[in-house]
Amino acid sequence: MRLGACYAPHMASDSYHEPYEALTVPTKDLHRAIVSLMEELEAIDWYQQRADVCADDELRAVLVHNKNEEIEHAMMNLEWIRRNSPEFDDNIRTYLNSTGPITEVEEAQPTAARNGSGPSSPAKAAPASSAARSTTAGSLGIGSLKEG
Repeated sequence: MRLGACYAPHMASDSYHEPYEALTVPTKDLHRAIVSLMEELEAIDWYQQRADVCADDELRAVLVHNKNEEIEHAMMNLEWIRRNSPEFDDNIRTYLNSTGPITEVEEAQPTAARNGSGPSSPAKAAPASSAARSTTAGSLGIGSLKEG
């Protein structure tokens, strides 16, 4: 099989980078959710651009309405991802609804909260199943690159 080929031509997304058959069900589901989130964000962008240049007020209102529906869909996808990925959950809890400069939010947290322990850390939502935890168990540790 050639590099970059779609491993699952029957799937809506052709962006699998590893053999489809070798992926776990939780990884496939997370992929579906991420691709769906990307598609919703793209639709939001398109509707916003169309509304910006639309000369007809009624059509602009329809486009803005459609954009807002896509935002709802995107947030539903993001919430599913948060509930099923402890790493997403930790980062969402750190950055969303924070105040101050975004790049300084993590540094402003007490050490125990950054490590996901201690009384100052928010309660973690349990993943839907132990299988959901396996989606990220093989993390590449990319987050550690920003510590250097």
